[in-house]
Amino acid sequence: MSHPVDSDVSAVRTYIAQHRAAFLDDLAAWLRIPSVSAQPDHAPDVRRSADWLAAALKEAGFPTVEVWQTSGAPAVFAEWLSEDPQAPTVLVYGHHDVQPAAREDGWDSDPFDPVVRENRLYARGAADDKGQVFFHTLGVRAHLAAGGRTSPAVNLKLIVEGEEESGSPNFRTLVEAHADRLAADAVIVSDTGMWSEDTPTVCTGMRGLAECEIQLYGPDQDIHSGSFGGAVPNPATVAARLVAALHDEHARVAVPGFYDGIVELTDRERELLAELPFDEQQWLRTAKSHATHGEAGYTTLERIWARPTAEVNGIGGGYQGAGSKTIIPSSAVVKLSFRLVAGQDLQHTEKVVRAWAAEQVPAGIRHEITFSAGTRPCLTPLDHPALQSVARAMGRAFGQPVRYTREGGSGPAADLQDVLGAPVLFLGISVPSDGWHAPNEKVELDLLFKGVETTAYLWGDLAENWLRAP
Repeated sequence: MSHPVDSDVSAVRTYIAQHRAAFLDDLAAWLRIPSVSAQPDHAPDVRRSADWLAAALKEAGFPTVEVWQTSGAPAVFAEWLSEDPQAPTVLVYGHHDVQPAAREDGWDSDPFDPVVRENRLYARGAADDKGQVFFHTLGVRAHLAAGGRTSPAVNLKLIVEGEEESGSPNFRTLVEAHADRLAADAVIVSDTGMWSEDTPTVCTGMRGLAECEIQLYGPDQDIHSGSFGGAVPNPATVAARLVAALHDEHARVAVPGFYDGIVELTDRERELLAELPFDEQQWLRTAKSHATHGEAGYTTLERIWARPTAEVNGIGGGYQGAGSKTIIPSSAVVKLSFRLVAGQDLQHTEKVVRAWAAEQVPAGIRHEITFSAGTRPCLTPLDHPALQSVARAMGRAFGQPVRYTREGGSGPAADLQDVLGAPVLFLGISVPSDGWHAPNEKVELDLLFKGVETTAYLWGDLAENWLRAP
């Protein structure tokens, strides 16, 4: 007689196999909608994407499905309550908008015409984030079928926004307005990845993001560099000096106060990161780069996951055409982004960057600094019981122990944590080679269905272990 756990796994995998083809057909239909939130021309497509998802969630069995309008793109909310009055409430977060994409960017096929090659599904949004949102629809159905249930073991909610790829400018306002509907004991973010196909991992945190643009103005118009050069300040030179002053000789961010309050890595966390099978040369090939660089005293993984950064995203000013044009330009611009870690505050970061920039700009140069809507960092303690449920569920799906990582990118998860007062957990199956934001974005189909399987186990594990959680 088989062990109960084995029969549960068998039932889940059988159900998934029976519904695999229909699931992929549906996902492909969603991927064909070019829901690019950053391009105004695609605003109707983003709305169409929300409506499509709402219909799909109803078809999956969610009794409550609503499209929530914002001053920007719409979000989708769904809810399926458990019959167990003691059940914990879990909110799943994802997004249905995607990055811009065009065939001429270097795609081997139309980015919005999904195609399967070598057991990989290629399309914009396949991994980031439509594929990882959609696996929850089949996962909850497999959970019900395997357990002979008519409702989930947890009170299951989904919030799928439409502006993540545009910085989520309206998301916090949306969460605050619907905080009672979104209330949860834990938040699951399925907009993340894992280490590799062979090493399943659970992410424990994401960095935050602050972005700014610094405009520099000198002469009222471009002027002759022979008649005036050397006697008036040049905004392009000031832009270069500004960029050069951003870091010290140890690649530390040189903005005074920038590191205030950060949560340092523990010795245990550094040990766990060091255990990962990290091949730096392979990582460099994935990064399309030729050498590592960064803050002294930290490994590459520590730099991209647990340390804050300042990056120059763009710098410009003056004549850019062929040949020469001997001018002092009237203006220049610098675009900066700052990745933040747990303990850093967006308002404090903006304050210290503004003060730093003002110190760098000489007399005769006027500057304007504009910050975009920011994203807060978040971090889940390794010993959190709900995190352990995620690790166990993923371990069952993959048939091996799960390790822990962090995520170098950013998302609005911390807004959910702040407003709802719930811990944020990460569940994703994407791997670095999936090419988020790049040409030929794809998702590994075997991993996509491991994500389905993980969620099928997760809701029962959370329900069973929640009462033992402190």
